Amino acid sequence: MPKKKVVIIGGGPAGIMAAIAASEKNNEVIVIEKNSVIGKKLSITGGGRCNVTNNSDPSDIMKNIMTNPKFLYRALNTFTSKDLIDIIERNGCPLKIEDKNRVFPLSDKSSDIIDVFNKIIRERQIKLYLECDVKDIILSNEKVKAVKTVNDNIINCDSVILATGGISYPHTGSTGTGHIIAKKLGHSIISLRPSLVSMNIKEKWLSNLMGISFEDIIIRTKIGKKSLSLNGDLLFTHYGISGPIVLELSAYLNKHDFLKASHNINIDFLPKLNYEDLKRIFISDANSNKTILNLLSEYMPKRFLIGLLAELNILQDTILHQLKKSDRNRIIDNIKNFDINIVSLRDINSAIITSGGISVKEIDPGTMESKKIKGLFFAGEIIDVDALTGGYNLQIAFSTGYLAGLNA
Repeated sequence: MPKKKVVIIGGGPAGIMAAIAASEKNNEVIVIEKNSVIGKKLSITGGGRCNVTNNSDPSDIMKNIMTNPKFLYRALNTFTSKDLIDIIERNGCPLKIEDKNRVFPLSDKSSDIIDVFNKIIRERQIKLYLECDVKDIILSNEKVKAVKTVNDNIINCDSVILATGGISYPHTGSTGTGHIIAKKLGHSIISLRPSLVSMNIKEKWLSNLMGISFEDIIIRTKIGKKSLSLNGDLLFTHYGISGPIVLELSAYLNKHDFLKASHNINIDFLPKLNYEDLKRIFISDANSNKTILNLLSEYMPKRFLIGLLAELNILQDTILHQLKKSDRNRIIDNIKNFDINIVSLRDINSAIITSGGISVKEIDPGTMESKKIKGLFFAGEIIDVDALTGGYNLQIAFSTGYLAGLNA
């Protein structure tokens, strides 16, 4: 005889792991998923390769969590990245560790990870209600009693785990229905914002540089009174800037009020060369008969240089020994201290994750249970927690899902 009937709303990573954990206690477990398959958003992470977690200790993972890291202490220590790796590999999917401890399936196929979870679901006899959505959670005396589907079917249960995700990538099913349900039940929703997202910029001439990329640049800026320096790869787009370093920067800027002011960032395109190095290159006898464009093309993309020199009103075919000292200094300044004004983040539809969600003040961090309603639990991106790129957000989903399932 099953001990309890547990309904999980959402078949993403948090919901899947919640189901696995809940099934360990011989509960009757039902996963309700609006898509025709589970793990739809999981299938597109890491560019379809599925950066499933980060092979770091919980303390190191917490350092990469931007919002409410202390709230996640119990979850991350109850179900670690090592635990997740063990489950996946024991069920037939070998993994590999890449730079910055990012973990991927050896095959580079996200479908292999989803196959593992489908296998466990079958073995544990977890029920999947696919292409089904929930519109309400029914209470009795401030305790969960049942869920009501959009077709008005009633499913009685002892507990419910809301694991519906955020509102980014809505085509994967993350449309915010969980937040609506939670709000109706009296929970507070911290403002939902895009995170890990590209940016729109003020400098229109840079749109002509669409497709140009830089490796290992440095971005410097201020977040409040704190100085921030990031290192990584950048891509110019038709609307502004993207690339790993920009996605990381967005996690720091997603609470900035762009309606009040833009945000300035400063870029060093050649951090391996300092001012004096560049000056020596410009005045070297060996380079004296080269044009500016030919010389600098050895270090930077030619299209970028053509655009930059035009913006500075410096002729690209100027011979170096004829270059004014003031123009040389302006070029070096723009290579080492290039200013860009961020006018906004791209919208939530193109964000990797959602920042904001159910207030952690209303959730027990030791169980993931609502402090307002008995038998209601939360897991994953629906909660007001978010992290940097690198598998951290998925580990948050798996860890909170496991803790919720264990206690539901």
